[in-house]
Amino acid sequence: MAGSSAGVVAGGGSARSVPLAAVEAVAADWMLEFACSCLCRHFGEGCATQLRRWRDVALALISDLSKIPTHQKKTVYLCHFLIRIAEGKNLGCHFEKDQRISPLESSLSFWTLLEREEIKLEKLHEDIHRLIQIQIVAVYMESGYFKEAAEVLERLFTDSESDKPLRMKLATIIKSKDPYVPFLQSFSYNLLISKIKSYIGPFMKENETNFLIQAATKQVESKGLGAIALQNKTLNVDENNGSNLKTKQRSMKEQQSITNQSPGDLKNPTVRSHLGWKCRANRVLQSLHNLQNVEEHGDALVCGRRRQRWTYKEDLALKSGVRMFGVGNWAKILAHGDFNNRTSVMLKDRWRTLCRIKQG
Repeated sequence: MAGSSAGVVAGGGSARSVPLAAVEAVAADWMLEFACSCLCRHFGEGCATQLRRWRDVALALISDLSKIPTHQKKTVYLCHFLIRIAEGKNLGCHFEKDQRISPLESSLSFWTLLEREEIKLEKLHEDIHRLIQIQIVAVYMESGYFKEAAEVLERLFTDSESDKPLRMKLATIIKSKDPYVPFLQSFSYNLLISKIKSYIGPFMKENETNFLIQAATKQVESKGLGAIALQNKTLNVDENNGSNLKTKQRSMKEQQSITNQSPGDLKNPTVRSHLGWKCRANRVLQSLHNLQNVEEHGDALVCGRRRQRWTYKEDLALKSGVRMFGVGNWAKILAHGDFNNRTSVMLKDRWRTLCRIKQG
């Protein structure tokens, strides 16, 4: 068989050769749709590791396209869009040759292309478009790049009357140099992500007809792989719970054993040494248990810390840090100041409070 043929396919009683290039094109089409579907799913779940994995797969498939087929335009644009949105707050990441273009500004061009491909979601398109514009400016301001925020504002908006109110509002906010004004909080990055998730939901539903998804689903169902995965997950949970229960029961028995010792036994050096070891072991187990609670309930601890009043000295250190490193560089400010075990999030919240007090 010739190298350009994939094999012999029976059809209508006669055999014919199928060009390998045509087979590869169809397979690549399925793979790109599958990769895009995975991007959408992991974006919706907020799984950064899997998102990066399928980003690389999608970009590799897209790079092989010398020209985007009409039926693949939406898929390609959506992949590019989600990849850029995922890096939206990373101003050190660049997708364009022009280093001034942030990931969010780059994503806006692909969102405009997506808008042209659809007309039935006009309201949602408009909402996301405006949120991207606002967040392009907001991300610069949060990092203390007010000059860059003013420059990008000039690039973003035309002189049309429909853009004028938003442009004037953002220009006023940039002049105030306050990235935490109520307007920006009302059109937050989280709201943008939420809107995008509502947009990709129907796309994922439509893409369930993708051949690879259907074939993989049948394979999982036929071999019972889904049930096995679920069973393994359940077993892991049960084993962990059983281990924790045994540890607690052993600790309780040891505590009871210590309690039941007579005063005479406690005077015995051997018994006292053994009991001391048990006490230390129990303290270690308790420390590990407390550490696990810290990891599992970190948010609650942070909320508890927020009730700690800010001192005049801490406010001075915060203001000094902002002057030195700029608004938004909270990690650097935290590392160079004495803030009594606070977090960078607390510094950001306190700075916003100080700005409001100053305006009042």
